[in-house]
Amino acid sequence: MTTFTATDHAHMARALKIAARGQYAARPNPMVGCVIVKSGEIVGEGWHERAGEPHAEINALKAAGGFAKGATAYVSLEPCAHHGKTPPCSKALIDAGVVRVVAATLDPYAQVAGRGMAALGAAGVATEVGLMAAAAERLNAGYLSRVTRNRPFVRAKVAASIDGAIAMKSGESQWITGAEARHDVQRLRARSGAIMTGIGTVLADDPSLNVRLEDLSAPELQPLRVVIDSKLRTPPTARMLALPGATLVCCAGGADPAHLEAAGAEVCAFAAGSAKVDVSEVLVDLAGRDVNDVLVEAGPGLTGHLLAQGLVDELVIYQAPHIMGSETRRMFNTPNWQTLADRRVLEISDVRRVGGDTRITARVQQ
Repeated sequence: MTTFTATDHAHMARALKIAARGQYAARPNPMVGCVIVKSGEIVGEGWHERAGEPHAEINALKAAGGFAKGATAYVSLEPCAHHGKTPPCSKALIDAGVVRVVAATLDPYAQVAGRGMAALGAAGVATEVGLMAAAAERLNAGYLSRVTRNRPFVRAKVAASIDGAIAMKSGESQWITGAEARHDVQRLRARSGAIMTGIGTVLADDPSLNVRLEDLSAPELQPLRVVIDSKLRTPPTARMLALPGATLVCCAGGADPAHLEAAGAEVCAFAAGSAKVDVSEVLVDLAGRDVNDVLVEAGPGLTGHLLAQGLVDELVIYQAPHIMGSETRRMFNTPNWQTLADRRVLEISDVRRVGGDTRITARVQQ
């Protein structure tokens, strides 16, 4: 078993930190950071900045120049070994004279899957894997989910009062949380390959479901908008259909999609012989579209259904410091669970203040 030093940990932590800079533009590729160290000093570093552009290792090697010869490269994900849109990074590291490569995790993508580290080892480069692996896997949870489970990582966002209400009985809900929390949600959207909602939310709120941050609002960065609409009740005048980016309306079949297609939507059926959309089929389809992460911004019906079906991987709950009372709408509509054995257990990974609200991030234990 490899024993890593405190110095190794410090350099890999840096590689993971700079990898996260690609969270908005690297998708559908994974976020990767690379730090090149020689004689105890960082001589070059880089991250994968945008899909289709040079990978982290290439950017780090460019920064290091001739100092890369005899150096150690710390990489948050195994270097690629195949020709895609860019040449293989493993060969670039070999050609630069790097003598040791430490990777946090292997890349499960079929064209890599250990081949990058094997190529390095065959060329005489010392290779080690597993340093800060858990942190690296959390960073690329969406990419790893798509590649290994054939479905995106599903993150459900909920805004609620401290007593668990998302709206008054009348449906009034704007705004439960403050401006800072709503700005934070924009960052969540920008990290996602798709945003999913239900027809109830579309009819009640006519949401935009787009990213409105000035530096991240370019059309090519807009997530795919996904509407679960079994009976095709989405109006062709829906606000989202007039916005930059694409909208996918998922139905159960049978209804004529012409009015929505004319308005710019793509319409697909995902429930042959059923009256309701099979959301698990939708997720498989999204994986085929290279979507790593899905952000669910929906009402308690769709969110509760996904939770009950085991399709939610993580909850992000923005909790406002007020009490809305008992005659309100709750966070989730679930089946009539009868015993504690039916409950969904959460592992809270982060709690922090966002303005006057509290953001709770929790993994759903399946």
